[in-house]
Amino acid sequence: MDLTEFQRTIRATYGRQDAERGVDGTFGWFIEEVGELSRAIRREGHDQRLVEFSDVLAWLVTLADLCDVDMAEAARRYADGCPKCHAVPCTCGLHDPGRP
Repeated sequence: MDLTEFQRTIRATYGRQDAERGVDGTFGWFIEEVGELSRAIRREGHDQRLVEFSDVLAWLVTLADLCDVDMAEAARRYADGCPKCHAVPCTCGLHDPGRP
């Protein structure tokens, strides 16, 4: 499933509820899921990590949808590598050690 299809599926499945909750409420749920992902990364096995990564992705796509952001378009910023230095691998980190 590509990002466009995933965003469409999430919208069809949860769109009404998401719109009623709004951006602020949805952002709170997103942050909660990021916390669950953090725990899974540190304490859980692969299966639970998979669940939490998928939940974080779903909530991120939900937020994007509520903010009228097409996630496939957002992902295209990285189509040619780093959006700042345009290198693959990124060479920005060579100058900024704090950068991932």
